[in-house]
Amino acid sequence: MNQFAVNLSTIFTEVPFMERFKKARECGFSIVECQFPYEYSKDEILKELEQNHLKMVLHNLPPGDWEKGDRGLAADPRRLEEFHQSVDAAIQYAKALNVTKVHCMAGIVHMVESELARKTFMTNIHYAATQLGKHGITLLIEPINSFDIPGYFLNDLQLAVEILHEINLANVKLQFDFYHIQRIHGDPLSLFKKHKDSIAHVQIADVPGRHEPGTGEINYRTILDHLGECYQGDIGLEYLPLTKSEDSFEWIKMKDRGGSMR
Repeated sequence: MNQFAVNLSTIFTEVPFMERFKKARECGFSIVECQFPYEYSKDEILKELEQNHLKMVLHNLPPGDWEKGDRGLAADPRRLEEFHQSVDAAIQYAKALNVTKVHCMAGIVHMVESELARKTFMTNIHYAATQLGKHGITLLIEPINSFDIPGYFLNDLQLAVEILHEINLANVKLQFDFYHIQRIHGDPLSLFKKHKDSIAHVQIADVPGRHEPGTGEINYRTILDHLGECYQGDIGLEYLPLTKSEDSFEWIKMKDRGGSMR
Protein backbone atom coordinates (compact mmCIF):
# COMPACT_ATOMS: atom_id res chain seq x y z
CA MET A 1 0.00 0.00 0.00
CA ASN A 2 2.93 2.33 0.60
CA GLN A 3 3.03 3.76 -2.92
CA PHE A 4 -0.74 4.38 -3.09
CA ALA A 5 -2.05 7.66 -1.67
CA VAL A 6 -5.75 7.38 -0.99
CA ASN A 7 -7.58 10.60 -1.89
CA LEU A 8 -9.70 11.58 1.10
CA SER A 9 -11.89 13.88 -0.98
CA THR A 10 -13.22 11.08 -3.18
CA ILE A 11 -12.85 7.94 -1.03
CA PHE A 12 -14.36 7.16 2.39
CA THR A 13 -17.10 9.70 1.69
CA GLU A 14 -19.43 7.51 3.75
CA VAL A 15 -18.07 9.36 6.79
CA PRO A 16 -17.20 13.04 7.46
CA PHE A 17 -13.84 14.25 6.16
CA MET A 18 -12.08 14.29 9.52
CA GLU A 19 -12.97 10.62 10.11
CA ARG A 20 -11.43 9.50 6.81
CA PHE A 21 -7.85 9.60 8.09
CA LYS A 22 -8.60 6.80 10.54
CA LYS A 23 -10.35 4.85 7.78
CA ALA A 24 -7.28 5.17 5.57
CA ARG A 25 -5.01 3.83 8.28
CA GLU A 26 -7.38 0.95 9.07
CA CYS A 27 -7.26 -0.04 5.40
CA GLY A 28 -3.48 -0.15 5.44
CA PHE A 29 -2.52 3.15 3.86
CA SER A 30 0.38 5.24 5.11
CA ILE A 31 0.04 8.16 2.69
CA VAL A 32 -2.97 10.24 1.69
CA GLU A 33 -3.87 13.16 -0.55
CA CYS A 34 -6.88 15.43 -0.78
CA GLN A 35 -8.28 18.10 -3.04
CA PHE A 36 -9.10 21.08 -0.84
CA PRO A 37 -8.31 20.99 2.90
CA TYR A 38 -9.21 24.62 3.55
CA GLU A 39 -12.58 24.03 5.20
CA TYR A 40 -10.71 22.55 8.16
CA SER A 41 -8.02 24.03 10.35
CA LYS A 42 -4.39 23.08 9.80
CA ASP A 43 -4.13 21.93 13.41
CA GLU A 44 -7.14 19.62 13.10
CA ILE A 45 -5.76 17.94 10.02
CA LEU A 46 -2.25 17.66 11.40
CA LYS A 47 -3.63 16.00 14.53
CA GLU A 48 -5.41 13.37 12.42
CA LEU A 49 -2.30 12.76 10.34
CA GLU A 50 -0.12 12.28 13.39
CA GLN A 51 -2.60 10.15 15.34
CA ASN A 52 -3.03 7.81 12.38
CA HIS A 53 0.66 7.78 11.36
CA LEU A 54 -0.12 9.19 7.93
CA LYS A 55 1.71 11.52 5.60
CA MET A 56 -0.17 13.85 3.25
CA VAL A 57 1.64 14.09 -0.07
CA LEU A 58 -0.60 16.41 -2.09
CA HIS A 59 -3.38 18.95 -2.01
CA ASN A 60 -4.65 21.63 -4.40
CA LEU A 61 -4.60 25.39 -4.32
CA PRO A 62 -7.99 26.86 -3.39
CA PRO A 63 -10.13 26.71 -6.57
CA GLY A 64 -12.30 29.78 -6.00
CA ASP A 65 -15.98 29.22 -5.19
CA TRP A 66 -16.56 25.57 -6.08
CA GLU A 67 -20.29 25.72 -5.33
CA LYS A 68 -20.70 28.56 -7.83
CA GLY A 69 -18.84 26.67 -10.52
CA ASP A 70 -15.22 27.76 -10.10
CA ARG A 71 -12.66 25.13 -11.02
CA GLY A 72 -9.50 27.10 -10.40
CA LEU A 73 -8.36 30.69 -10.88
CA ALA A 74 -5.02 30.57 -12.66
CA ALA A 75 -6.18 31.30 -16.23
CA ASP A 76 -8.66 34.06 -15.34
CA PRO A 77 -7.18 37.56 -15.84
CA ARG A 78 -9.99 39.10 -13.78
CA ARG A 79 -8.99 37.35 -10.56
CA LEU A 80 -5.28 37.94 -10.13
CA GLU A 81 -5.47 39.16 -6.55
CA GLU A 82 -7.66 36.24 -5.56
CA PHE A 83 -5.16 33.88 -7.17
CA HIS A 84 -2.30 35.43 -5.18
CA GLN A 85 -4.31 34.90 -2.01
CA SER A 86 -4.89 31.28 -2.97
CA VAL A 87 -1.13 30.78 -3.31
CA ASP A 88 -0.60 32.19 0.18
CA ALA A 89 -3.25 29.85 1.62
CA ALA A 90 -1.75 26.83 -0.14
CA ILE A 91 1.70 27.64 1.24
CA GLN A 92 0.36 27.97 4.77
CA TYR A 93 -1.36 24.57 4.61
CA ALA A 94 1.49 22.83 2.81
CA LYS A 95 4.03 24.03 5.36
CA ALA A 96 1.85 23.09 8.33
CA LEU A 97 1.06 19.64 6.93
CA ASN A 98 4.53 18.93 5.49
CA VAL A 99 3.16 18.65 1.96
CA THR A 100 5.74 19.03 -0.79
CA LYS A 101 3.51 18.96 -3.90
CA VAL A 102 0.59 21.26 -4.65
CA HIS A 103 -1.66 21.11 -7.72
CA CYS A 104 -2.96 24.30 -9.33
CA MET A 105 -6.27 24.03 -11.20
CA ALA A 106 -6.38 26.26 -14.27
CA GLY A 107 -10.05 27.21 -14.27
CA ILE A 108 -12.91 27.58 -16.74
CA VAL A 109 -12.40 30.29 -19.36
CA HIS A 110 -15.55 30.39 -21.51
CA MET A 111 -15.50 34.19 -21.57
CA VAL A 112 -11.74 34.72 -21.91
CA GLU A 113 -9.86 34.90 -25.23
CA SER A 114 -7.58 31.88 -25.51
CA GLU A 115 -4.27 33.73 -25.86
CA LEU A 116 -5.09 35.96 -22.91
CA ALA A 117 -6.01 32.88 -20.84
CA ARG A 118 -2.72 31.25 -21.77
CA LYS A 119 -0.69 34.35 -20.94
CA THR A 120 -2.51 34.73 -17.62
CA PHE A 121 -2.03 31.08 -16.76
CA MET A 122 1.69 31.20 -17.47
CA THR A 123 2.15 34.41 -15.47
CA ASN A 124 0.27 32.96 -12.51
CA ILE A 125 2.05 29.61 -12.63
CA HIS A 126 5.41 31.40 -12.69
CA TYR A 127 4.35 33.49 -9.70
CA ALA A 128 3.01 30.52 -7.74
CA ALA A 129 6.05 28.35 -8.48
CA THR A 130 8.39 31.12 -7.39
CA GLN A 131 6.55 31.57 -4.10
CA LEU A 132 6.23 27.81 -3.47
CA GLY A 133 9.85 27.24 -4.39
CA LYS A 134 10.94 29.38 -1.44
CA HIS A 135 9.56 26.61 0.76
CA GLY A 136 10.75 23.61 -1.24
CA ILE A 137 7.29 22.90 -2.68
CA THR A 138 6.69 21.60 -6.21
CA LEU A 139 3.80 23.06 -8.23
CA LEU A 140 1.85 20.65 -10.42
CA ILE A 141 -0.29 21.36 -13.48
CA GLU A 142 -2.69 18.76 -14.83
CA PRO A 143 -4.67 18.35 -18.07
CA ILE A 144 -8.33 17.77 -17.17
CA ASN A 145 -10.83 16.51 -19.73
CA SER A 146 -13.59 18.73 -21.09
CA PHE A 147 -16.27 16.08 -20.63
CA ASP A 148 -16.05 16.40 -16.86
CA ILE A 149 -15.28 20.14 -16.81
CA PRO A 150 -16.50 21.88 -20.00
CA GLY A 151 -14.50 25.00 -20.77
CA TYR A 152 -11.51 23.99 -18.66
CA PHE A 153 -8.45 25.81 -19.93
CA LEU A 154 -5.78 23.13 -19.55
CA ASN A 155 -7.59 20.37 -21.43
CA ASP A 156 -4.75 18.93 -23.53
CA LEU A 157 -1.52 17.18 -22.56
CA GLN A 158 0.55 18.77 -25.33
CA LEU A 159 -0.57 22.22 -24.21
CA ALA A 160 0.50 21.39 -20.66
CA VAL A 161 3.90 20.18 -21.85
CA GLU A 162 4.43 23.30 -23.97
CA ILE A 163 3.58 25.55 -21.04
CA LEU A 164 5.83 23.54 -18.76
CA HIS A 165 8.77 23.99 -21.13
CA GLU A 166 8.09 27.69 -21.67
CA ILE A 167 7.96 28.39 -17.94
CA ASN A 168 11.12 26.33 -17.47
CA LEU A 169 11.21 26.25 -13.69
CA ALA A 170 12.58 23.20 -11.88
CA ASN A 171 9.68 23.03 -9.43
CA VAL A 172 6.88 23.04 -12.02
CA LYS A 173 5.91 19.51 -13.08
CA LEU A 174 3.06 17.50 -14.54
CA GLN A 175 0.39 15.71 -12.59
CA PHE A 176 -0.56 12.79 -14.83
CA ASP A 177 -4.03 11.37 -14.22
CA PHE A 178 -4.56 8.26 -16.33
CA TYR A 179 -8.33 8.80 -16.18
CA HIS A 180 -8.15 12.28 -17.70
CA ILE A 181 -5.53 11.36 -20.28
CA GLN A 182 -7.60 8.38 -21.40
CA ARG A 183 -10.66 10.61 -21.86
CA ILE A 184 -8.72 13.33 -23.66
CA HIS A 185 -6.32 11.36 -25.85
CA GLY A 186 -6.51 7.61 -25.27
CA ASP A 187 -3.40 5.41 -25.00
CA PRO A 188 -2.32 6.91 -21.65
CA LEU A 189 0.57 4.53 -21.00
CA SER A 190 2.37 5.56 -24.18
CA LEU A 191 1.90 9.21 -23.29
CA PHE A 192 3.16 8.55 -19.76
CA LYS A 193 6.30 6.94 -21.17
CA LYS A 194 6.82 9.86 -23.56
CA HIS A 195 6.59 12.52 -20.86
CA LYS A 196 7.75 10.62 -17.77
CA ASP A 197 10.67 12.97 -17.09
CA SER A 198 8.22 15.85 -16.60
CA ILE A 199 5.84 13.91 -14.34
CA ALA A 200 6.01 14.33 -10.56
CA HIS A 201 2.70 12.79 -9.48
CA VAL A 202 0.34 10.16 -10.87
CA GLN A 203 -3.35 9.62 -10.23
CA ILE A 204 -5.56 6.76 -11.37
CA ALA A 205 -9.22 5.95 -11.94
CA ASP A 206 -11.01 3.92 -14.59
CA VAL A 207 -13.07 5.00 -17.60
CA PRO A 208 -16.00 5.45 -17.74
CA GLY A 209 -17.38 6.51 -14.39
CA ARG A 210 -14.08 7.39 -12.70
CA HIS A 211 -14.34 4.32 -10.51
CA GLU A 212 -11.62 2.03 -9.15
CA PRO A 213 -9.20 0.22 -11.51
CA GLY A 214 -10.68 -2.91 -13.03
CA THR A 215 -14.18 -1.47 -13.47
CA GLY A 216 -13.70 0.02 -16.94
CA GLU A 217 -11.74 0.07 -20.17
CA ILE A 218 -8.22 0.98 -19.01
CA ASN A 219 -5.73 -1.87 -18.87
CA TYR A 220 -4.47 -1.19 -15.37
CA ARG A 221 -2.65 -4.51 -15.05
CA THR A 222 -0.15 -3.36 -17.69
CA ILE A 223 -0.06 0.22 -16.41
CA LEU A 224 0.59 -0.75 -12.79
CA ASP A 225 3.25 -3.27 -13.81
CA HIS A 226 5.04 -0.51 -15.74
CA LEU A 227 4.70 2.01 -12.92
CA GLY A 228 6.08 -0.55 -10.50
CA GLU A 229 9.19 -0.90 -12.64
CA CYS A 230 9.76 2.65 -13.89
CA TYR A 231 8.07 5.15 -11.56
CA GLN A 232 9.29 5.94 -8.07
CA GLY A 233 6.63 8.45 -6.99
CA ASP A 234 3.26 8.22 -5.30
CA ILE A 235 0.10 7.06 -7.05
CA GLY A 236 -3.00 8.96 -6.00
CA LEU A 237 -6.25 7.00 -5.84
CA GLU A 238 -8.57 9.79 -6.94
CA TYR A 239 -11.51 7.62 -7.87
CA LEU A 240 -15.19 7.37 -6.94
CA PRO A 241 -15.72 3.92 -5.41
CA LEU A 242 -18.31 1.86 -7.23
CA THR A 243 -18.96 0.01 -3.99
CA LYS A 244 -18.25 0.65 -0.30
CA SER A 245 -14.89 2.40 0.00
CA GLU A 246 -13.29 -0.35 2.07
CA ASP A 247 -14.33 -2.92 -0.53
CA SER A 248 -13.05 -0.87 -3.46
CA PHE A 249 -9.41 -1.85 -2.79
CA GLU A 250 -9.87 -5.44 -3.91
CA TRP A 251 -8.00 -4.58 -7.13
CA ILE A 252 -4.87 -3.88 -5.04
CA LYS A 253 -5.08 -7.31 -3.44
CA MET A 254 -5.58 -8.92 -6.86
CA LYS A 255 -2.57 -7.05 -8.22
CA ASP A 256 -0.41 -8.16 -5.31
CA ARG A 257 -1.54 -11.76 -5.75
CA GLY A 258 -0.97 -11.63 -9.49
CA GLY A 259 -4.65 -12.19 -10.10
CA SER A 260 -6.58 -11.11 -13.17
CA MET A 261 -7.59 -7.48 -13.48
CA ARG A 262 -7.79 -5.11 -16.39
